[in-house]
Amino acid sequence: MLSSLSATEVAFVQISVLQAVAALVWALGAWFVSVERVAAAHWAAYSALSSLTWLLLAQNLGSPPLAGVLCGVLSALALRQGIRHFTRQPAGWRLGGLALVSVLVAATLGGGSAAPGPLQAGVNFGVLALLYLAMARDLHAHARDTLQWRWPVLLTLPVLLGGLGFGARALRALLAPELVAIEMRAHSTLNVASALSYTVLVLMLHSMLMALVVGRLLRDLRRLARRDGLTGLLNRRAMHELVDAQVLLHRRAADTFCVLMVDVDHFKSVNDRYGHAVGDRALRHISGLMTQALPPRDRVGRLGGEEFLVLLPATAMARALAEAERLRLAVRQAPLEEGAAVVVLSVSIGVAAWRGGAEDTARLLARADEALYRAKAQGRDRVVEADSVHGRQEAGRPPEPLPR
Repeated sequence: MLSSLSATEVAFVQISVLQAVAALVWALGAWFVSVERVAAAHWAAYSALSSLTWLLLAQNLGSPPLAGVLCGVLSALALRQGIRHFTRQPAGWRLGGLALVSVLVAATLGGGSAAPGPLQAGVNFGVLALLYLAMARDLHAHARDTLQWRWPVLLTLPVLLGGLGFGARALRALLAPELVAIEMRAHSTLNVASALSYTVLVLMLHSMLMALVVGRLLRDLRRLARRDGLTGLLNRRAMHELVDAQVLLHRRAADTFCVLMVDVDHFKSVNDRYGHAVGDRALRHISGLMTQALPPRDRVGRLGGEEFLVLLPATAMARALAEAERLRLAVRQAPLEEGAAVVVLSVSIGVAAWRGGAEDTARLLARADEALYRAKAQGRDRVVEADSVHGRQEAGRPPEPLPR
């Protein structure tokens, strides 16, 4: 059967098969992998519609049916919607609606046939060029603003070249209308060259999309490896790495920084009295309060259980004590409301400043931990400076401890 096809028709069938395989791959990805499922489903639809388009073109090369043209436009729309969903941009259906209306109007004016009229061919190719150039713009913005690439145009190459190719054919149809009918014949060299070029662009496009998805998966995995599953704060490993980096930085800068060791008071009583689900909500509540109370440059992490660590870069002890006091008051003055019950929470905080020289992370955190234990021993709900016997407590009556 293939022996009876022209070179152009064989090339079109090959593209159809390639896109059908890509549609299957993206559909399986959307089925098995929850991350970016919507985008993958759109790209599966794009590949399937594109496969159908090229199959229809191979069967009706001299006069492609309107169904083939519509499938081509719909495939481009599905591709664009997948890209916009992946890059977290609004759907942007207005351009898609305008594209479909333009193709339908051109088909009506051309008597329902997609190929014979040069104006109709110009509109069809022009619509595809506009959609692909719009995708190039979306990808360029994503590479520049989110990925922060130095050369964001590199991400746009497959769709940019596709848009320029469709635009060139649209101009050719309008500027040289006498060649339109000739170029749509089965033995047209231009059709063969276009099909081969499109094959390369399709491979580049799918490779680019898969690289984007894999890159996001890897970034998410790295993020999860550094985040606490319950609170979303940095975990113990990530916080220790940050403190290590501060030690190295401040050794060169001859400056200091501080850490806060924070522990929730009577947390076991919260779990015993209200249950572990409420205890988890209390930890998330306190995590949110801490994040809001501290400046953006300060880093907050959960070491485990009800213990937290705060890193205050380029901060002297006086300012660190003030930050710790603001954090303590923020927790004390914002109890957790659980149904009809109000769970009063408080924290004890140990503050330590890096001494410089040969002091490492382990010793710094140990001094902060010692200050925290002194805060606990002195009655809780207070801030204690490392290497000092003084603590700070909210004025007035101390909170009543929950029953053990």
